[in-house]
Amino acid sequence: MTSAGPVVTVRRAVSPADADAAADAWLRSFAAALPSVVRPHSDDEVRDHFRDVLVPLRETWVAQPPGGDVVGVMVLEGEELAQLYLVPEWRGRGIGDRFVALAKERSPGGLSLWTFQVNAPAHRFYERHGFTAVERTDGSGNEEREPDVRYVWRP
Repeated sequence: MTSAGPVVTVRRAVSPADADAAADAWLRSFAAALPSVVRPHSDDEVRDHFRDVLVPLRETWVAQPPGGDVVGVMVLEGEELAQLYLVPEWRGRGIGDRFVALAKERSPGGLSLWTFQVNAPAHRFYERHGFTAVERTDGSGNEEREPDVRYVWRP
């Protein structure tokens, strides 16, 4: 045990079981972090997307304590950090920091990402990790129709 709790393993998601666990973590995190954002897809559609697209076709990573459920998920698509979600009770334990360090290692030339404008904790998190807001939109370009912000990190 560390002062932050049990050691958490960060590893590639590879199986249908990983996809289901990652989707469950995503759903729990999204509901807690973004209660005002309307999701355009059902829970089952989210699970299908993790199983059919994100795990087999993208670089999907999960965080999992020994013997426990997946508590975080990160998806990389080239130089885009496409998803980074942690279940609520596991925030503030350094897992997000580990995910971002891994993303920078995997994409040393730079990264970009989108987050919703209402997600002020995410803005603080990414800015703390050297990302800079470079674009704001009215949300007309995303499925949620929610105003968002594009962040970029360059080494």
